[in-house]
Parts: sequence; C-alpha cells; structure tokens
Amino acid sequence: MLSIYKNVEGGLETLETIANGAWVNVVDPTPDEVEKLVNWGMEMDYINYCLDQDEMPRMERDEDYTFILLRIPVRQPEKDIPYITAPLGIMILGNKIITICRYDSDIFKALTNGKYKQMRTGKRYRLTLYIFLETAARYLNLLREINRATEDVEDRLQKSTQNRELLELLKYQKSLTFFATALRSNEVMMERVQKTQMFNYYEEDQDLLEDVLTENQQAIQMTSINAEILSSMMDAFASIISNNLNVVMKALAALTIILNVPTIVASFYGMNVYLPGENHPLAFLTVIGLALGLTAIATYIFYKRNWF
Repeated sequence: MLSIYKNVEGGLETLETIANGAWVNVVDPTPDEVEKLVNWGMEMDYINYCLDQDEMPRMERDEDYTFILLRIPVRQPEKDIPYITAPLGIMILGNKIITICRYDSDIFKALTNGKYKQMRTGKRYRLTLYIFLETAARYLNLLREINRATEDVEDRLQKSTQNRELLELLKYQKSLTFFATALRSNEVMMERVQKTQMFNYYEEDQDLLEDVLTENQQAIQMTSINAEILSSMMDAFASIISNNLNVVMKALAALTIILNVPTIVASFYGMNVYLPGENHPLAFLTVIGLALGLTAIATYIFYKRNWF
C-alpha cells in the first residue's frame, strides 16, 4: 500500500501523485509500487533493506540522499510470539521523504491522525524526528501491555500445575529480548545521527532529538527491568508449579491410605478362619464401626498435619 501525504492549510491531505514536500508512506509494497519508488529515484537495494526482516538499524548519508533504518515494534497477537520488531526505512530524497515498512504500524496512524500539531511533511528532518519519537512511545505502550499480560498470567500461575502459563511467559520473554536488541541498536543509530549534526539547523530539532534519546533510553531501561522481573518470575513459578503438584500428590497419597484402612479391616474379617466375635449378632456392625473409626482417626491425623 502506497500513500502520499502533504500538509496544507486544513491539515494533512492525501495526494494521488508525488509532489514537492510530500511524505510517501509505503507498507508491504507490491511490485508496481516498488517500480514507482525506483522511478522516483530510490535504489532497489535500499527498498530491499527496508523489507528484510533481519536488517539492523543504521544511517547512510550522501550528497543526494540520507537513508536511515530503525527497528519498530509490531504487535501480532495471532502469532506464537505476540510482539516482534521490524525494520522501518526512512529515505530523505531531494524534497521528499519516503518511509517503507513491511508492516502497517500504529506509528503511521499516530502521525497521520494529527497527534503532533507541529509536524510538517515539508520539514523532512523534523518529520524523521517525530517518527523516532513515536517509535519510542510505541515501545513504551507495548511494554505496558506486556506488563498487564504477565500480571494476568501471574494470577493464573499461582494455582497452576501445568506448563501452559510458563510457556506463555516464555513468549513474552522472547518479545522483550527482541525489544531490548532493537532499542539498543536504535540508540546507537540515533547517537550517530546526533554526531552528524544533521538536526542542528533549528533549535526545535535539537530539543526534539534530545527528547527522542531520552524516550528511547527510558524504553531500554523499562525493557531491561521487565526482562529481569520476568526471568525471576519464571524461575519462581516453576518452583510453585512443582510445589502445587507435590501438594496434589500428597493429598492423593493420604486419600489412598484412608481408603485402604476399611479394606484392610474387611480383608481380615473376610478370611475363612475363626475370628473373635464372629458369632455375635452385632459382628457385622462391629466390623463396620471399627473400619469407620480407624478411617476417622487416619483422617484426623492427616488433617492435623495439613496433608489435605
């Protein structure tokens, strides 16, 4: 999907054709859309970099263009790993800016819905900084979602005797690992961008870049803390699951013993030998009473020992 935006007096307008000062946003491009990008001056290698799932953040600058690649967070609840990261390419080419990503992210929705009132498509470098800032904000939002999800799993784990919840926590741990790697790589790329002084033309851009670095650092710290908590939680709840299973086995063992007490009494009085009181008219009731009495004593002992 290829969309072209440009700021006008009434706000952000969608165009049908490329124009000066436009922002071209491309999501999972078709071959025809790729051909358009090539015709507009973007090299095929850079398009492939943006669509390569394993590409790492970096910046390349030339007289004719500036290419920046960062990794953004992507939510995919229907997949085995609910949160991953993907490359987002930013090409500042002449008087236009082109963004390319394989996934449709909420980052683009926030930018096009007017979240940042000072955003202008004609100010290409400032738009790049807003993309950086919204990326860091998106990481923080998804980290909060992961926190809520792990708290829900934690409540279920306290009574669990199965591995299903632990496997669910493992998925979130993988997501945090992806986040941590991507955020650190983004930080290195942003620090390099800062050293190039390409955002030093306006004081507002310098301040915005500082905000971006602060937000990204906050996301890194939050990811690190969450990963450590989740790792400790998995170790602790692995022991809890084992203890819960031991409690169940202990209760079953106690129940087995209690049920065996009347069986033992009945076995003795079912033997074909002379037994005391077998001719007494209340012999049967006496045997039943003895079995129930011993069962009650065993139940009381196990209860006092907290075996139930």
